[in-house]
Parts: sequence; C-alpha cells; structure tokens
Amino acid sequence: LVRTKDTLTATQGGILLPDQSKERPTEGIVVAAGPGKLHPHTGVRITNPVKEGDSVLYGKFDGTPLVYNDDSCQMIRDDDVMLYYQGTMMNLENATPCRDYVLVELEGQSLETSSGIAIAQSVVADERPCQGTVLKVGEGRMNSKGEFSPSPVQAGDIVKFKDYAGNDVTIGGKPFSVVRMVDILCSFSDEAAAAQQE
Repeated sequence: LVRTKDTLTATQGGILLPDQSKERPTEGIVVAAGPGKLHPHTGVRITNPVKEGDSVLYGKFDGTPLVYNDDSCQMIRDDDVMLYYQGTMMNLENATPCRDYVLVELEGQSLETSSGIAIAQSVVADERPCQGTVLKVGEGRMNSKGEFSPSPVQAGDIVKFKDYAGNDVTIGGKPFSVVRMVDILCSFSDEAAAAQQE
C-alpha cells in the first residue's frame, strides 16, 4: 500500500495547472508491505523488495486507487515497483532499481545525419529514445528457486532496448528510462556506439 505523493500543481515557470492537466502521481511512500508472494509452481517465497517507509516509483497505469485513513493511496504489486529510495527526494545517489530493472541515462537525439543534413525537430518529436548508458542495475530477476539471476548488463554499458519498453523518469532535471532486463536487446562498446552514429 503506497500513499501517493502530491501532484505538481504548477509548472517550473509558475503557471498553475488545472486538474485535468496534472499527471497521475506514480511516486509515493510505502505505508504497508507484505512479506512477498509465493511462486505459483514451486511455492518458494519471493520476498518483497520494499519495506514500510521506503519511497517508490511505479508505472503510470499500475495499481488500484483507494482512500486509506483519509489519504489518497495506491494498492500496487511488488512487481510494479521500478525504483525505490530513502528520503524525500529521488536523486542518482539514493535511487535503486528494483529487482530486474535497469536505470538508463538516455542519449540526446541527433538533429543531423552523418552526412550533415539537418533534421527538423518536428520529424523526431514522436520518437522516444531507446538507447543509452546503464547507470544502475537491480539485483536481478528472481527465479523459481528464490535466487537472483544475474544481470546481463553492468553499469557503464551502452544498451539498446525495445521501442516504447522503457518508463521515462526525470532525476535532477535529466531524462532517464527504467527498463526491464528482458527488454534490453543488446549492449555494445563505446567504439561500436560511435560507429553506429556515423
């Protein structure tokens, strides 16, 4: 059970937002957490990665809204938690990817081809970046024996992931994506990334 944090009521420039323009909050503080679930085939307990008092980030469409002790809350599954952290504000030092999630720093889109032809911003406006550098890696995917499978990527790797697979998050004013390990298509070196952009 997560008590949702307040939504943004004004932009950074001070413009007040009407209720319809506010994004649904996807961040909150864990009010109560169970011990975890049992694996459906083996009966092994898969422990809950978060505890009461942790701050969590979860998907936009995850969970069920409800009111608990006059607070707006969200009932979410442990699989819905993408990042967790201690404290009031999320930053790169305290954000921890949950289980099989990876925090990826997105690369800026190039508005010029390798031959020097300029591309209009409106042409690439709908494209979401699906490549970046891994900053942090979760502990891995838990298997049916209750053990973690190691991550196929490490911090510092450059990765390409499925289109629209990542969940966009802004930390410290910079764009990041939280991606499940199974959605990562490949990882490559700096030299290969430079050759791809040419």
